[in-house]
Amino acid sequence: MNNEQRIMNYFVPLQKIDKKDARMANFSQVDRQIFRIALPAIISNITVPLLGLIDVAIVGHLGSSSYIGAIAIGSMIFNVVYWLFGFLRMGTSGMTSQALGARRLDEVMRLLLRSLLVALSVALLIVVLQVPLRQLAFLLMQPSDDVGEFASTYYHICVWEAPAALCLYSMNGWFIGMQNSRIPMTVAITQNVVNIAASLFFVYGLGMKVEGVALGTLVAQYVGLLLALWLWNRYYGRLRPHYSSQGLFAKDSLIRFFRVNSDIFLRTLFLVAVNLFITSAGSWQGDQILAVNALLMQFFLVYSYFMDGFAYAGEAICGRAFGARNHPLYRRTLRHLFAWCTVLSLLFVVAFLMGGDNFVALLTDQLYVRRLAQSYFLWIICVPLVGMAAFLWDGIFIGITATRQMLVSTFIAASVFFLFYYLSPTLFSLSTNHSLWLAFTAFLLFRSVVQTFLSRRIRYPW
Repeated sequence: MNNEQRIMNYFVPLQKIDKKDARMANFSQVDRQIFRIALPAIISNITVPLLGLIDVAIVGHLGSSSYIGAIAIGSMIFNVVYWLFGFLRMGTSGMTSQALGARRLDEVMRLLLRSLLVALSVALLIVVLQVPLRQLAFLLMQPSDDVGEFASTYYHICVWEAPAALCLYSMNGWFIGMQNSRIPMTVAITQNVVNIAASLFFVYGLGMKVEGVALGTLVAQYVGLLLALWLWNRYYGRLRPHYSSQGLFAKDSLIRFFRVNSDIFLRTLFLVAVNLFITSAGSWQGDQILAVNALLMQFFLVYSYFMDGFAYAGEAICGRAFGARNHPLYRRTLRHLFAWCTVLSLLFVVAFLMGGDNFVALLTDQLYVRRLAQSYFLWIICVPLVGMAAFLWDGIFIGITATRQMLVSTFIAASVFFLFYYLSPTLFSLSTNHSLWLAFTAFLLFRSVVQTFLSRRIRYPW
């Protein structure tokens, strides 16, 4: 066995199934690979929102609601900015898994470095433009003077986390492309522990306020990056001999890299537009409807954490099979992913039907809001049924870098969303908020249907 074979066998949890053996692979082999990636990814997804929740929980005991508003505004700015640059994770994951499947270890290394260089460039741009970015965000959100002052303090400290946060996007995408979601999970859990400890130390140990919470978040991001680098060196350091700067800035590679990432960036813009519109449309209808929609969206978020875990498995395994030109493994993975996610979605429907009101009661004790939420609950029950394929195809398309199909499907679905929202009050005599939820359901359904249709028109390498 040569050195390259030893490296491949060390890094890939389930050994490469060639075209002959893939037909003989039993059910449990593929399932083990799916769950080996999906379960740590689900845990990571659940822990990510805790970074923001921890900050809110700490400032919520400092004696002023302005602190909470400041953290909410500051966190929203970074959430939107980082969401827009999520292509650093997704694009890196898909291309890395394909390079791994093709056993191109030199390209695997170049993809990591290329993505890190782009991440650092974007982070530098964010730091340089931090003042106009803050001014634009405040212009849109129009916070009060007190909240604006505290939010500025929080923002101008946390903005320096951009290099660490975006580099972690690149590294997490690379790890998933290498069929390893355990390292991103370990990093995410460590970040939360450090964030809690550092924020409590700065706020209660040193007597800081919002600036203490911001410093805690900043420290947690860089500890996470250092841990990711250390784990890379421990488990993947032996890839160094395969690195060659030749081809790092090759024209064809750069064109493909930026084409894939620009498609994902534009697709994310449509997703952001829809999600921001849902929040805005709720606020136009008053505080109670805004609160109801915010509560109901928590059901969607919980469901999405689980589905994204399986989507990550689709990215890694399907991308690797695509790069290896392994059609049997690709088809088998598709069947198993859709089978497991169908079962999971049905379980969520049952859970929402049986325990939905109890979950709402955990989030609020306002009886009127709870009763109002029940009148819109049918839409939440529809979400797992119509949205499952959209989540899975997103992961699969990222893995096989069919990003143009992702962009087209999201554009069509977003157009349908706005058409349904503005036309359904007249066509179906629905209230404004029911129209909003019908539009969101149609958005998920059309993403699922259009992606399924486009998947049949992808040029596969086999």
